[in-house]
Amino acid sequence: MQWSVSKSWLLVILTVAVCTVVVVVYRPALSAGALSFDDDQYLTNNILVQNPSLESTRRFLIEVLRPSTVRGYYQPLTMISLMLDYALGGRESNLMPFHRTSLILHTANTALIIVLLYLLFGQPWIAAGAGLLFGVHPMTVEPIPWVGERKTLLAAFFSLWSLALYVCYALSPSLETQDSRPKTPDQGPITENQKEFLILNSKFSILQRQWFYIGSLAAYFLALMSKPTSIPLPVMMLLMDYWPLNRLNAKYGLRQALREKLPFFVLGGIFILITYISQSRTSYAVLPGQYNLRFTPLILCHNIVFYLYKIIWPVRLSSHYAFPETLDLSQPMVLAGVIGTFILILLLIFSLRRTRAVLTGVSIFFAAILPTMQIVNFSNVIASDKFAYLPSVGLLMILASFLTWLAGSSYVTKSKIWRVILAAVVLIPAGLESAATRRYLVYWQDSVTLFKYMLRLTPDAPIINYELGYEFQLQGRLDDAIERYRHALKVKPDYVEAYMNAGAALAMKGQLNEAESYLQRASQLAPSDANVYVNLAKIFQLEGRIDKAVSYFKEALKANPGDVEAYIDLGVTLASERRFNEAADCFRRLLQLEPDNEVALDNLARILAKYPQDEKRDVAQAVVFAQRAAELTQYRNAAVLDTLAAAYAAAGQFDKAVAAEQAALDLASDSNNEDLAAQIAKQLELYKQKKR
Repeated sequence: MQWSVSKSWLLVILTVAVCTVVVVVYRPALSAGALSFDDDQYLTNNILVQNPSLESTRRFLIEVLRPSTVRGYYQPLTMISLMLDYALGGRESNLMPFHRTSLILHTANTALIIVLLYLLFGQPWIAAGAGLLFGVHPMTVEPIPWVGERKTLLAAFFSLWSLALYVCYALSPSLETQDSRPKTPDQGPITENQKEFLILNSKFSILQRQWFYIGSLAAYFLALMSKPTSIPLPVMMLLMDYWPLNRLNAKYGLRQALREKLPFFVLGGIFILITYISQSRTSYAVLPGQYNLRFTPLILCHNIVFYLYKIIWPVRLSSHYAFPETLDLSQPMVLAGVIGTFILILLLIFSLRRTRAVLTGVSIFFAAILPTMQIVNFSNVIASDKFAYLPSVGLLMILASFLTWLAGSSYVTKSKIWRVILAAVVLIPAGLESAATRRYLVYWQDSVTLFKYMLRLTPDAPIINYELGYEFQLQGRLDDAIERYRHALKVKPDYVEAYMNAGAALAMKGQLNEAESYLQRASQLAPSDANVYVNLAKIFQLEGRIDKAVSYFKEALKANPGDVEAYIDLGVTLASERRFNEAADCFRRLLQLEPDNEVALDNLARILAKYPQDEKRDVAQAVVFAQRAAELTQYRNAAVLDTLAAAYAAAGQFDKAVAAEQAALDLASDSNNEDLAAQIAKQLELYKQKKR
């Protein structure tokens, strides 16, 4: 008993040491400022994330088949976790709270992998070594500084809990019966370890066997609620039953193993349907029958070799691995994939003569990564580092099994030099990985640096050219932005977003005719995209062609009746042209969509207070709207307070008008807005004279 307790404490000490190394290696990630491909959906343009509340939580949970704020599948726990980070101060300009949580999750995942490998093989040093290789590997970088990839870390966290609890459940019977099966290199320390583990657990009154099962199923559900790529977990459990748990014997059997996992398969099947429907409705999902079926084996072969190559030799890592220009054997990576896969299959078959470990570990890896292998196409990349995050558990099991066998051999046990060699097998790769991880993290310090790095690896990738152009546009580097957009369009002539942003950048440069031509082309390619019409309307506004601008704003609202910005732009444009009836109607429709939209409240209040025709003024309603707008802006917006003063003056409440206008003048002066301050000061004098 004393030896078991000491071994457990050794595991704790080693786990803490490995986690400390992981945190030190990944410390630069906390200051990363880059936003990657879909971070606009997960943060910068996500209205629910940016409004932490029970209502936002409810929306994330109930929008199952058609998520409204993220294009793609149902992932409520991921969105809620990002919302909580936003509540803790996370912003586009301060990503540290998001990265802090992601690093905590990655560190926790490293600890869970160490625990899982210890449960399976009973060797704390080996479990810690394999966990270290996972924790500092460069292919685990991507999910930490990439805000939108919180889903990968969160799903892995719950998946690893599910696997660890399942192993506890699977090992439980050994307390009651002695295992009389002959020992094999595959079984190794399993029987001895399950005795130690369960004796220790029983001493501290850990959950009974049935609760391990329930806990595993619950953790699986939470993993699915984070990211549906966790669906293959029950298949991974079945493979673990074969090895290293060695449960598929005459006493237990495959049928019983399948029956035991039936709830897992049912739950996974439900999420397959949810994922396909939600992905299809909000983005796209192309089934194998919808494209040339001969591509499927080529994609599989390419990815099998690609992932193994990147894990063993993690260089030229990127967040975007584009599909080959032609998916056939003329492409070197595709040809290498076919040849490599054939050789790998032969090696796996040959390995069965000695051990189950290699075949089963590789099978666990590919079972876990199968949903992302692009058999069902849902992305513009053929592979991604993040997809290998959880599946790497299968390969770590092979490594832990090999080191356990090696450490148990009589020659190694007697030889001190071999112990040094065993340590070097872990520590040298871990050191090299740590250095590579630090180098890769440098590119995540800002978005331009990140996309320039990716562009060096794939110069003609349309999406990278587009994203880099967008970052240039945000910085005001319009010529550089237009150059990137044009390069993207050269490679992908139907790239709607590139046409739109190129048009916007050209308009900012004053090249309105060329801007209009780009946007007209975008409207031909995407006639139902409201953003195209909004951008066209703004072009015509700049040209002074107001009627044309109004017509395009209306087209935008036809395409998207819930487009708040289009309502605001249309209402403001009508109001500036003194088309007050139409402007008021527009703002009223917007308030039906968003009753607390402060822009609509402010503009409608001003219109109702200052209607040229007396019979159309509604002073009482103007005061109500203006007061609500002031409340929503916490009485800290000078223009809104100016509107409130105008509403009070229209109602004959000049004392209140003077007070509101004086507050507006103070705010405008404090913010050095001289033009607004001068205008407010003039109105203030009129209100003091009880004039409007």
